[in-house]
Amino acid sequence: MNELYELPDGWEWSTLSDVCDLLNGFAFKAKDYVDNSNTVIIRMGNIRPNGQFDPEHKIKYLPNKYATELSKYILNEGDLIIAMTDLATEMRILGNPTLISNLNGRTFLLNQRVGKLYDFKYEKIVIEYLRYIITAPQVKDYYKSLGGGGLQINIGKQQILSASFPLPPLQEQKRIVSKLDTLFDKIDKSIALHVENIKDADAFMGSVLNDIFIELEEKYEKQAWNEVLKIRNGKHYKDVIDDNGQYPIYGSGGIMNYANDYLCNENTVIIGRKGTINNPLFVKEKFWNIDTAFGIEANKNVLLPMFLFYFSKNFNFLDLNKSTTLPSLAKTHLLKIMMILPPLNIQQKTVTYLDKISKKVETLKSVQKEKMESLVALKASILDKAFRGEL
Repeated sequence: MNELYELPDGWEWSTLSDVCDLLNGFAFKAKDYVDNSNTVIIRMGNIRPNGQFDPEHKIKYLPNKYATELSKYILNEGDLIIAMTDLATEMRILGNPTLISNLNGRTFLLNQRVGKLYDFKYEKIVIEYLRYIITAPQVKDYYKSLGGGGLQINIGKQQILSASFPLPPLQEQKRIVSKLDTLFDKIDKSIALHVENIKDADAFMGSVLNDIFIELEEKYEKQAWNEVLKIRNGKHYKDVIDDNGQYPIYGSGGIMNYANDYLCNENTVIIGRKGTINNPLFVKEKFWNIDTAFGIEANKNVLLPMFLFYFSKNFNFLDLNKSTTLPSLAKTHLLKIMMILPPLNIQQKTVTYLDKISKKVETLKSVQKEKMESLVALKASILDKAFRGEL
């Protein structure tokens, strides 16, 4: 927390370095991985955006001998870990302290860019209070400010430990934790309901798309993508970045920055080449696509861009993934995709119908997201009051 304010009597300003230490993980290499073992590497991806710990997420194994050779990096049940890297544009895990759990007889080893908080000064700090401190928006903003303005935030041990926070007496910490646990449990349950509502809306849209294209397949012929569209490869983007640029720079997850040049024309579908390969985007303006995203441009003489987009939303690109590690797509495989191709007037009728359904679904999702954002803001407000001694 950058701006210090007046605290209640008996409280004091402290830093993480006053109450604990931090161990950075070991730099394991992908070549170290084995097909199966009793030793699991714990990476940033195991810290989920909701602050939960998921050791099964894209699980990777290491040779069992590493547990002996690198015992310094063994994680135990209840250890507190924190991600040291995140995207500046959408911080999802930096500042989300996570408790290790679900070992189930296995050995967990700490990977680089994940830190373990340890050597706690229990005469000063309650661990549960510390977890709430690190999740506070003020602390996240402080860590983000250390990122240097780049697209990715990488912070080190001393930077993490330099975060300041209000430290009340132990009994007051316990009281605050008890109050926050009760309040946040109710709020988190409400947030979970909104998340489920969004999932249900997506599932409904998926069902509509599937039904439509099954019906069309019964009436019309298919053609290969190489006959009806062009695929534009993305390119490295760091040399073209201009914050005041005219054209957005897109990755498979959305806008990353801006440039004064473009690679793809308006009304183009984006499909990830690596990583996120099953979440097509539709872009109505000219844009630069990065090297991990394909630009799919329809031949408008035979294929409407939005019809292509809806087909892509319904198609499972994971079926074309040949990688055993990071999901990947090859241009040659994409061009062999067979898609239903009705006359343009039928495509337009289909698009018009799906646009209406999609608009209703997106409106529903927007309402749910707004309610979630309000609840998240409420949690931030409650944390702020707690750390000012007003809860």
